[in-house]
Amino acid sequence: MRIARPILLVSTPIGVIFGLREAWRLAGPKMALLMLAMLAVVGSLVWWTVRRIRQENAHERARLGNPANER
Repeated sequence: MRIARPILLVSTPIGVIFGLREAWRLAGPKMALLMLAMLAVVGSLVWWTVRRIRQENAHERARLGNPANER
């Protein structure tokens, strides 16, 4: 995971940008905007899920009386 994580963090946004550019080139602006809307919805749902999990973990730590930096 030491090498895979940085590679994924760099290659994923590049791949998304390349995919949007290809959609624009092959199918026109409507398809690219539709893909961008889909990415925005999926990204916001992932963000919402991660935020919810972090809130629940913080709530559980507070309920048990553990400091935030202790696992």
